Amino acid sequence: QVQLVESGGGLVQAGDSLRLSCAASARTFSMYAMAWFRQPPGKEREFVAAISRSGDSIWYADSVKGRFTISRDGAKNTVYLQMNSLKPEDTAVYYCASGSGGTYGSGYSYWGQGTQVTVSS
Repeated sequence: QVQLVESGGGLVQAGDSLRLSCAASARTFSMYAMAWFRQPPGKEREFVAAISRSGDSIWYADSVKGRFTISRDGAKNTVYLQMNSLKPEDTAVYYCASGSGGTYGSGYSYWGQGTQVTVSS
């Protein structure tokens, strides 16, 4: 069964914005924290942002703080990542994840297929 389905990636120029979406099943969405990770080309996967089950606790990587916003919509069982002021170094495959929470991939049990974000200079 597909647990998480990402969308919204694309090719943009530096300074532009994108909004990524991740749709989950109602059970998965209600029971787990949600997060976004990314993997730049040739590099390891890294944490981007996370949000607790209730939405009252949010964490961001220092590299995206002030530019990216994570949110969740319980009615749509969807988590979003609003990305503003994009930089070329934001270029990566972005993955949605659900699980117990935290800033490490080991804290998440379910992962989406990934969506490519490319930011040109």
